[in-house]
Amino acid sequence: MQIDKEIQASKFEDDYHKVVINIAYTSGWLNNLLRYELEKYKLTGQQFNVLRILRGRFPQPATVNLIKERMVDKMSDASRIVDRLVQKGLVSRCTNNKDRRSVDIRISDAGLEVLSQMDNQFKTKDFIKSNLTEQEAATLSDLLDKLRG
Repeated sequence: MQIDKEIQASKFEDDYHKVVINIAYTSGWLNNLLRYELEKYKLTGQQFNVLRILRGRFPQPATVNLIKERMVDKMSDASRIVDRLVQKGLVSRCTNNKDRRSVDIRISDAGLEVLSQMDNQFKTKDFIKSNLTEQEAATLSDLLDKLRG
């Protein structure tokens, strides 16, 4: 559905204004779809993001700073998110052997299992593949990269 019909707005200042509104609205729409799937596993989008970052590094650990750098939502409190994942048993925290001031974060077997279950249940591409071809998705991704400059 077109953005003007979706939000029931008939006037935008210009196409630049319209695209900003459209991107913000679409971001919320995608987040809601993802949130629905994540609730089944009692995870937030930020927790899911951290688990995927840690799985990508596995078996190597990560520091909180590295997690912050790689997170989709740069405003997230990575330390607090890691604390919650530790409480759930999905990640572990241990002192770095080379630098005692640094703490290593590693995904646990339980964390890997949860992600494996999620991988079997849904793929993020499932949210959009019925609306966009793979070529259109690539073009849109390139345009979004260009937008961020």
